[in-house]
Amino acid sequence: MPRMSSKWSVVSGIVVLVVGALRVLAASVEAQIPKSGTAPTPEVRQALAPTGTLRVGLVLGNPVSVIRDSASGEMKGVGFDLGQALAQRMGVPFELVLSPSVGALLDGAKSGAWDVTFMAVNPAREKDMDFTAPYLEVEFGYLILGGSALATLADVDRPGIRVAVVEGGPVDIWLSRAFTNAVVVRGGSAFPGALELLQSGRADVLASSKPILFETLNQLPGSRVLDGRLASDQHALGMPKGRDLGTAYARQFVEDAKSEGLVKAAVERAGLRGAVVAPLK
Repeated sequence: MPRMSSKWSVVSGIVVLVVGALRVLAASVEAQIPKSGTAPTPEVRQALAPTGTLRVGLVLGNPVSVIRDSASGEMKGVGFDLGQALAQRMGVPFELVLSPSVGALLDGAKSGAWDVTFMAVNPAREKDMDFTAPYLEVEFGYLILGGSALATLADVDRPGIRVAVVEGGPVDIWLSRAFTNAVVVRGGSAFPGALELLQSGRADVLASSKPILFETLNQLPGSRVLDGRLASDQHALGMPKGRDLGTAYARQFVEDAKSEGLVKAAVERAGLRGAVVAPLK
C-alpha cells in the first residue's frame, strides 16, 4: 500500500505540472489576441500605420466607401466611418487618401500611398493585399430609365439589350460570365463613365452595386432600380502585403465592428440601401 500511494503521488504531481503548463500556454496565446477596444502594441501600430498616421485609402463617390454631402460638405460612408473608428482605437491620427477609381486605389497599394482600405474582395486583389473577414455584403442590381419596357431581372438578358458597367469591376466580371444574350458595354474604370453610356442612349441598363444605383436615382428622374438581386459582393478591410504583424489586430477590429454595431451604424449614417452586415466569423 505505501508503494501504491507513492506511485499515485508521482502521477498526481505530473498531472499538476501538465495542467499548469497548459494554463501558461493558453494564457500566452490569449495575450496575443487583441481584446475588444484595446490599443495595439507598438509593433502592431508600426505595421498598420508606419508613418504614425493611419492613412485610409478610399474611392470617392460610393456610399459603401465615402461620399461628400452636397449640402454640408460632410464626408460619410461605411469605409470612412470604419477607418476613423480604427484610427481612434489605435490611438493615431486619421488621414483620408482619396482615389478617383478602384484602379487608382489598387495602384496605391503597390506604391505605399495608403495603409488600409475598405473594399470588395476578389482573387486578383488578394495577390497584392491581405484581407480580413467580410464586414459587409453588397448586392448587385440594375437601374433603368423611365419609360423602359424592362420590368424584371430576367428581362435584361435578351438579344439587343446593352448593359453598362465599370470596366474590370466585380459586376463586369460577373455579368460577362452570366449573360447568354445581352451585351456588356464598358464605360471606363470609374462609375461616371458607365452612367454616361446610359444617359447618352448607348446602353439600355446600368448595372452596379445597389448602394451606388440607389444613390444615382436622384440624378435621373423617373429611373428605378429593378427588384431582386443578381449576386452579392463581400467587402473587407484590406492592407498591402507585408504588414503581417498588424493582420490579427485588423481582423479582430472587423469582428468587433460587427458585434458592437459599428458597421450597422455606419450603414445607417450613410443611408445605405442594398447592403447588410456580414455574419461574424
